[in-house]
Parts: sequence; structure tokens; C-alpha cells
Amino acid sequence: MIDPSRLTLALGAEPIALLSRYGNRHGLIAGATGTGKTVTLQVLAEAFSARGVPVFMADVKGDLAGLSQPGSMSERFARRLELLGIKDWQPDRFPVIPWDLYGEQGHPLRTTPSEIGPLLLSRMLGLNDVQEGVLQVVFKVADDNGLLLLDLKDLRAMLTHVSEHAKEISAQYGLVSTTSIAAVQRALLGLQQEGADQFFGEPALQLEDLLRPAADGRGPIHILAADKLILRPRIYTSFLLWLLSELFEELPEVGDLDRPKLVFFFDEAHLLFDDAPAELKNRIEQVVRLIRSKGVGVYFISQHPNDIPDDVLGQLGNRVQHALRAFTPRDQKAVKVAAETFVQNPDLDIQAAITQMGVGEALLSMLGDKGVPQMVQRAYVLPPASRIGTIDDAERRALIAASPLAHSYAGTIDRESAYEQLQKRAEQRAAPPPAPAAEPERKAEPAPRRSNRQSATEAFVKSTLRSLGSQLGRQLVRGLLGALKR
Repeated sequence: MIDPSRLTLALGAEPIALLSRYGNRHGLIAGATGTGKTVTLQVLAEAFSARGVPVFMADVKGDLAGLSQPGSMSERFARRLELLGIKDWQPDRFPVIPWDLYGEQGHPLRTTPSEIGPLLLSRMLGLNDVQEGVLQVVFKVADDNGLLLLDLKDLRAMLTHVSEHAKEISAQYGLVSTTSIAAVQRALLGLQQEGADQFFGEPALQLEDLLRPAADGRGPIHILAADKLILRPRIYTSFLLWLLSELFEELPEVGDLDRPKLVFFFDEAHLLFDDAPAELKNRIEQVVRLIRSKGVGVYFISQHPNDIPDDVLGQLGNRVQHALRAFTPRDQKAVKVAAETFVQNPDLDIQAAITQMGVGEALLSMLGDKGVPQMVQRAYVLPPASRIGTIDDAERRALIAASPLAHSYAGTIDRESAYEQLQKRAEQRAAPPPAPAAEPERKAEPAPRRSNRQSATEAFVKSTLRSLGSQLGRQLVRGLLGALKR
């Protein structure tokens, strides 16, 4: 019988459990490669799913999809069960929904430039500060005029428009140079060659599809195939950050719940903070701090605790530390940092234990009553009920076909947006004016003084800036990470 209030994760001197009501207080799973982090992640995902909590995770190594298949007994697995005294283990499969930005190993996970915003898009493109400023202006002009940027052709059209009218736009929004715009265009071309046309577009991901329970009442486990995506770390981290910001902006405040509304696992978390500018790090810290009030728990997975900035690390109340190897000065520092982040146990030399633990062992400290961190304990992580390892192509095809979202994201939509609206206006401007009606002859008059009124072209540019988006009739609003608020 499952206890809905406790997620038992490991066995030591006593069972160690994560309390469901503190599942939104975030967490950290750390340890060297090959020490058991993936299995710990798998056990946590199973436990949340069994209690009706949806889970979202990226599958960096390709082996988390095994959650969709029942586990199997092996000699090594049997020895672990005997070691832990477990006699009632049963294999089980969990309701997995596969996603893939490239649409190859799961449902296409799409968003739009308008929704991802200029801050994260600049990170994806690797822009410098000046180029990022230009992109901010491009988005501001689009937002002020209600122009939706739904795919890359919309964004390219908007860049061209700003370039053609740089003088007028610079006077209102700040200097934009055609050189910087050209650099952004080149970066977009590179992003397109990496497959951006596939993951920028519609239908974009609907958050309610992440939160909808499975048919059996368990929480769906949404797995993003990231074995290829991880080779493009800026795209990988930007998409996951976009999803976090969407959850933060769209979900209502819920206060304290008996279980989270969704748990989000961020694997290879060090990539999130590597080379991130200070502004982005500050916003990430804000999102992590505030999103728990929306019922969302964020769990970072990385090799070393010091991969995570202190302001974020201090918010991760549920900790699982696997073994670290102290071969280098950096490793030794990481061991010391890891040991210092735990509530001390007088019966345990934490620093020594971190370097001595075997595969599947861990130091665990969970939040107890009133959200107080509990004393660290050394224990063995429980074995998962699902398969440890990958699935084959036939199993993946069957998984995609059986998904309740199989038909929701299969096709693409190309509705009227910035590209089409700018093109229409350009055609209207290029069309010859109608021939004037014949007028009766007039007596010659003195030539009039030169008018100070603006030309038709100048009027068009200024009118465009004021009312290009009259179809939407409102200014678009962006949230904490620059994503479009719906």
C-alpha cells in the first residue's frame, strides 16, 4: 500500500523518505559519473508518479525512457534486493509521454520566438551585449505593435523591417545598427541549420498537457529526448528555462499542498549556469525561489554541489549526495562543499563517506516536520520497479503511438503573424496609387511654399510603429525571464 504522504527513497539504519508536502521545496542529486544518480532520479520519478504528481525530465543519456517498461530480474539486481531485505519487489511500468525538440524520438516540443523572449533567445544565439540589445529592440517594436513572432521567418522579417527603418526606430527605441542586425541574422541562420525550424513554430506546448493525469490516475512522466540536444547546451538550457518560466507565469498561487502540482528535473544543471550573464543568473534564482508557491518542485542533477550558485543551492532542501572522487584540488573542494551543506551527524564522518561510498549508496537529508532539514544519513537507494536502461526503436514507436497526445502535436500550423502582416503592408506600399480624377483647368498661381508635412513613406513608418498590430489591439506583456505572458 502506497503512503501518499511519504516517498521512501532509501534504506539505511531506517527508511529515508521525502515528505510529499515538501516536494515543492526543491532538491539536489549530486555525484560523480557512474555512482547512481540516474537510478536515484528514476526512483524519485516513480514515487512522484505513483502519487499522482506529473514529472518532467530531460533524458540526457537515453536511459530514462526505461521508465515506460517493467523492470526485470538479474543476478546483480537480486543481490541488491537481498542486501536491502526486500522480498516483495514487483516490476512495473509508468505512464511515460515522450518529447523531442526535433520530433524524432517523441512528440515535437515547440515554442515560438514571442514566447521564448529576447533574453533566452540571445543566449541560444550566443549574442554579445550589443547584439542582445538590438534583439531587445526588435522584440519591443513587435510587442508594442501586437506583432506575434511565431516562427523564424517572422523574426527574420522583423529584423529586416527594423534594419530598413533603423533611423526612425533608433530615434524612438535607442540606437540599432545594421551591422548588429546582420550579426543577429547570421546567428539565426546558424540556429536554423541546427534544426530551429523544427522547434520554433506551432502548435506550441500547452501547459495543461503536462499537468493532465494519466488514465490510471498516476502522474504522467514527460521525458524530453536530450541525447542530441545536450550537444547544443545553450539550446538545451534555454528551452528548459523557458518551460520553467512558462510554469511560473501561468500557474496560479496555490500555497501549501499535500503534494506538488508538478516536479521538474534539470539534469546536467552545471550547463545552466556556465557562462550565464549575471542578469540571467539573478532571474533564474528568482524563478526557483518563487515557483514553489505555484506548487512546482525543481530538482537539479549535477556532479558537484558547487556547480550550483549559492543563492540557488540554499533553496534546495531535499539532498541526495552520491560518491565523489577527490583526485584533483577541484574535486577535493567539491567534497568539502558537499559535506558542509548537510546537517551534521555525530555518528558519521561525512567528508570521508562521500569518497568511500559504492554505487547506489548515498548521503541523504530530507526536509522534516515544519520544513526543517534532517540530519544526514548514509543509505542505499531503493531499486526501481521499471527498467534500468534504454528502450529499442520498436518500443519507442509503440510508446509514441499509444500516447494520449499523439494527435495533438503531429501537424504544424502557420497562421498569420509578423511575416504575413509586414509583407501585406510592403505590397500595399509598392502598389501604384490610383490615377487622380481629371480636374478643370485653373489659372496659373504662384508656386506654393515647400510643405513640412511628412512624405507618404515617412507616414508609413511612423504609422507602422504606432498601429502595425491593430489586429491584436494591445501591447504584449513579458514575464520574469522575458517569455510572453499569455
